[in-house]
Amino acid sequence: MIFRQLFEQESSTYTYLIACDKTRQAALIDTVKSEVPKYLQLLQELNLTLVYALDTHTHADHITGAGALREATGCTTLLGEQAHSVCVSHALGDGDVIAIGTLALKALYTPGHTDDSYTYLLDDAGESYAFTGDTLLIRGTGRTDFQNGSATDQYHSLFNKLLTLPAGTWVYPGHDYKGWMRSTIGEEQAHNPRLQVKDIHAYLELMNNLKLPNPKLMDIAVPANRACGDTDSTP
Repeated sequence: MIFRQLFEQESSTYTYLIACDKTRQAALIDTVKSEVPKYLQLLQELNLTLVYALDTHTHADHITGAGALREATGCTTLLGEQAHSVCVSHALGDGDVIAIGTLALKALYTPGHTDDSYTYLLDDAGESYAFTGDTLLIRGTGRTDFQNGSATDQYHSLFNKLLTLPAGTWVYPGHDYKGWMRSTIGEEQAHNPRLQVKDIHAYLELMNNLKLPNPKLMDIAVPANRACGDTDSTP
C-alpha cells in the first residue's frame, strides 16, 4: 500500500492518500479545494490514477476538493447517503466496500458530529486503519451542535462501534489542532478525556455544554460541500 498523510494549515485538515502499489489506483479522503493542485502533483509524481475522492461528512470548516478533482481526473466522488447531495457520483451506505485496486475500504456509518458522518476502515498487511473524520479525534471528539448533530448518536458511534475495533487499530482523524498525527483505538480508549465518562448521560452533559463558536466558513462551506465544492452554488 502507498499511504500519505497530508495537512492543510488554515483549517488544520488532514487529507489521506491511499493507493494500491500493484494497480496504482488511488483514493483521497477529505480533500481541501485549495490544495487540489498539490494533490494532482503528488498523484503524477507517484504515477497514480485517482479513482475515488471521498469525504467523511459534509464539512463546515473547509471546502472539499472532490468536485475539482473529479473535473481534473474523472474520479468518482463519494459521500454518505444521509448527506442528500445531488452532485456526488455515488452515495455511500453503511457497510459499503470501496475497492481501490487490491485494497478494500469499508464505510462505517458513525453519526453524531453530523448526521452524515462516516468512518472508513482498511486492513492491509496485518495493520488496521480507521479514518474517523470528526467523529473521533486524538484526545477529543467532534462537536455535535449543528448539521443535525447528536451527542446521543455520537456516543453510540463511539462506544458501540469505534471502541469495539481492535485496540491496535490506527486512528487517523480529520483534524488536529495540536500537531498530533495518529493514535490507536486502545490509546484513545485509555487517554481520551471525552471517553472517560461513566455513561451516556454524562457524555450528553459534557457535549451539550461545550459552547463553541461556529466555524468561520460554515455558511459558505456547508452549501458548497453539498455541491461537491462548487462555491458558485452558494446563495
